[in-house]
Amino acid sequence: MRAAWLLLPALAALSAYYVYLPLPGTVSDPWKLMLLDATFRAAQQTCHLIHYLRLSHHLIVLNYLIDTFDKLKSVSSEDVNITDTVFDGVEVRVFEPPAKRDERLKRSVIYIHGGGWALASARTSLYNNLCRIMAQSLNAVVVSVEYRLVPEVCFPEQFHDALRATKHFLQPDVLAEYSVDPSRIAISGDSAGGNLAAAVCQELSKDEHLTIRPKLQALIYPVLQAFDFNTPSYQQNMNMPVLPRYVMINYWIDYFNGNYDLAHSLLINNHTALDVGQALSFRGRLNWTSLLPSSFKKNYKPVIQTTGKAEIIQEIPGLLDVRAVPLLAENETLQLQPKTYILTCENDVLRDDGVMYAKRLENAGVEVTLDHFDDCFHGCMIFTIWPTDFSAGVQTRNSYIKWLDENL
Repeated sequence: MRAAWLLLPALAALSAYYVYLPLPGTVSDPWKLMLLDATFRAAQQTCHLIHYLRLSHHLIVLNYLIDTFDKLKSVSSEDVNITDTVFDGVEVRVFEPPAKRDERLKRSVIYIHGGGWALASARTSLYNNLCRIMAQSLNAVVVSVEYRLVPEVCFPEQFHDALRATKHFLQPDVLAEYSVDPSRIAISGDSAGGNLAAAVCQELSKDEHLTIRPKLQALIYPVLQAFDFNTPSYQQNMNMPVLPRYVMINYWIDYFNGNYDLAHSLLINNHTALDVGQALSFRGRLNWTSLLPSSFKKNYKPVIQTTGKAEIIQEIPGLLDVRAVPLLAENETLQLQPKTYILTCENDVLRDDGVMYAKRLENAGVEVTLDHFDDCFHGCMIFTIWPTDFSAGVQTRNSYIKWLDENL
């Protein structure tokens, strides 16, 4: 009995040590975020152990856990009809609010979920809830794209899935089937889904044969570049839940089916050193010293290696492919983009990706709304359901939906 009394405080202390993280004082719901992050870390570590033992790929195991605990069937209600279907070989979930009296056509949002191109699903409760609320609040048809994930496929297949599903939906006969107004369609996504939404929007803007294009794009803390992993936000938030810098780098490596041995070289920007000729033409498109306001730059310094490893780009050419890194697109492409909304969070390694893209679009003549939240963190917008309900989630979701409502 005495041993148990000694063991319990020790276990409590170890648990507290594992959960506790020093967080900025402005972060919303800090202890809840620590618990969420600790849960993620425990799940990831367990899955990596299974991967190390060669029992299964860690991402397959992690997605199995997500699906087991969180995946929903298409449950319709009086407020929204939900159906699972296929658009040009790509699975989608469609949310349709009931028709209103004297209403002929609805507006629509094509939504692409996040998860590092490897996790989550349009059918999980988090994204199902978000899209249901969007459909109800906007009285809009919401198409949630279920693109294939790493490791089943890698870049550029996720991009191709999102592009195929979007182009299929934009056909006049398909829009007519869902009673959608062709002039009132937005494309949107969060995190890796924001990456795919931006890349798809750029591709659509260059397609001369396309008669219908999105009126808006709305990007939620999007990941837009793998050129510089030492922007001020990457340095400031390198250990910030729920997306530390090393985790984002590993997502990029998985997306490109690369080697984890390259992680350290990517972290110190060896892949875009001054002697890496393939990167030189892109350097001016991602100069954060000129693209970021001083309030974001703070006192951080650029990390530019004089001598690096050109073989990294040769091994992973996708690092400089604009279909994967939309922030590096040329100005002529940016000029073609529709009115844009970008949501960023202060406590997020990807903050500067979104801010720089907003600035580049603005410089190209595109009307941009940059919606920045000082107290929020990466991924917060989908966390609105108990037990992962954050005030930051409701705050960002409401702001995002309000913009769509006013502009779509």
